[in-house]
Amino acid sequence: MSLFIVATPIGNLEDITLRALRILKEANLILAEDTRRTMKLLSHYSIKNKIDSFNDFNKKRKTPYAINLLKQNKDIAIVSDSGTPGISDPGFYLVRECIKNNIGVTPIPGANSVISAIVASGLATDKFSFFGFLPKKESQKKKFLEKIKDRDETIIIFESPYRIKKTLELMNEVIAGFRIVIAREITKKFEEFIRGNVKEVYALLKNKEIKGEIVLILNKSSK
Repeated sequence: MSLFIVATPIGNLEDITLRALRILKEANLILAEDTRRTMKLLSHYSIKNKIDSFNDFNKKRKTPYAINLLKQNKDIAIVSDSGTPGISDPGFYLVRECIKNNIGVTPIPGANSVISAIVASGLATDKFSFFGFLPKKESQKKKFLEKIKDRDETIIIFESPYRIKKTLELMNEVIAGFRIVIAREITKKFEEFIRGNVKEVYALLKNKEIKGEIVLILNKSSK
């Protein structure tokens, strides 16, 4: 028995490993953050398997059911909306409960927006920290930006396209000299990397509409 943490594409459907496809075929159950989105992937690869939802709204209710199946020597594959489960998503909750119950957890590596963004950013990769999504409240966001002003490492964060312009405006007030890369729609048709310092990028984008999945990479050093 094992819980398989299966990485799935973050955009381009070709970005999935042979091992991941095999696990998705062979598992007794697939738990998906969004079953409709996962069904498109399964259909693309002609995989027919039992699928159930596992998300932030039902994770506490569904976890005992999953743990019980695993204890019956069943294998479960968990997938997120895209990329590697457990990164800023409910997969972490089930992984932790499996460990508490001495149930094996097996990672099936693959696509990951954080790593994809930083390796193509041109910013330092020898030391970096990932902070998930920025706080929604402006006061908390400003507090976070003040905290990273003196960090000697690359910072990676997620931000919503609906909040990105307001965030850039705030960054321009607090960390205008930081180097920034906006990685947008990674692996998709309209993939884009916008590079410069915060002041330059804010001036470039403040009157433009920004769409799609966004990863922000920041570093105070120009090296």
